[in-house]
Amino acid sequence: MNKLTSKLRLFASLSAAVVMLNGCTAALVDTEALKAEAEYLKEDSTKIDARVDATLEQLYQTHPHTQDLSQRAAGMLVMPLITEASFGFGGSYGRGALRAKGETVEYYSMASAGYGWQFGAQQYAHALFFMSSKALDDFRNSDGWTVGGDIDYAFQGDGESLRLDTTTLNAPVIAVVFGQAGLKFGVSLEGAKYTRILP
Repeated sequence: MNKLTSKLRLFASLSAAVVMLNGCTAALVDTEALKAEAEYLKEDSTKIDARVDATLEQLYQTHPHTQDLSQRAAGMLVMPLITEASFGFGGSYGRGALRAKGETVEYYSMASAGYGWQFGAQQYAHALFFMSSKALDDFRNSDGWTVGGDIDYAFQGDGESLRLDTTTLNAPVIAVVFGQAGLKFGVSLEGAKYTRILP
């Protein structure tokens, strides 16, 4: 074996060792990043659940009929705080939890965008009640669920009384939009998109 061949083999061995070492380092970094992300998501989900609990308590105390609505529903998505802002172009965003049988099963974000809204900002909360297993399954199995015309709003437009008549209860999805001052009127969820963010 001549010196050139020996040097080439040594170089190849060292290169392989460097690649393996880099791979191990990358794997270690990836593992640490995944652990950190998991801890962050765990902490984040705890905050979302706490906000959902407080929001439901406020909703049930202010509008007791919604508690009966939640018991009839196959599941409910609670979005504790939606922030909507508009300066010509506008948008809204918030995060919440999907609950079934009183337990959180998944976490979602909601986002919407629009043009031509009034200038200003507002904050509100809302809950979507899925009145059948099919409606709930369609929501959970979608790749980003968007509000269309198939939801009903459980309030009248001229007063703060919930409208829970037969027509409303037969809707696949019922929305209740509310804020610190009570039910919110003139807020449409049309076009809002819900995306699962945590399992």
